[in-house]
Amino acid sequence: MFDLNTIAEFSRNNCIGICSFLVPANLLSTSLTIGLSALRRSSAQVWQSAAFASFWALVMVFHVYTWFMVGVVMLPTFILMWLAVTCWICNLGAILFSKSHSPLPDS
Repeated sequence: MFDLNTIAEFSRNNCIGICSFLVPANLLSTSLTIGLSALRRSSAQVWQSAAFASFWALVMVFHVYTWFMVGVVMLPTFILMWLAVTCWICNLGAILFSKSHSPLPDS
């Protein structure tokens, strides 16, 4: 059976390793999304990159919530949550930018 307590415990026990992967993954994948949008790539490419980047942000949010569940409310938890939310907002902004600045198809 799927046990969320085991997953949450794993997340808290391996926090340094998880965060040392998730922080660069969030930053690099969100930067890629912004870059694709700035280069005016197709909306499909921007959407794929944003979905990939948003996945890492979602994993970061779940990781931080495992700490909130046990009552750990410290500066690092708020910084990591801020990073995840900022990446989500940047990905959404890149999608909106690419939609509004995409070339119109020829009729």
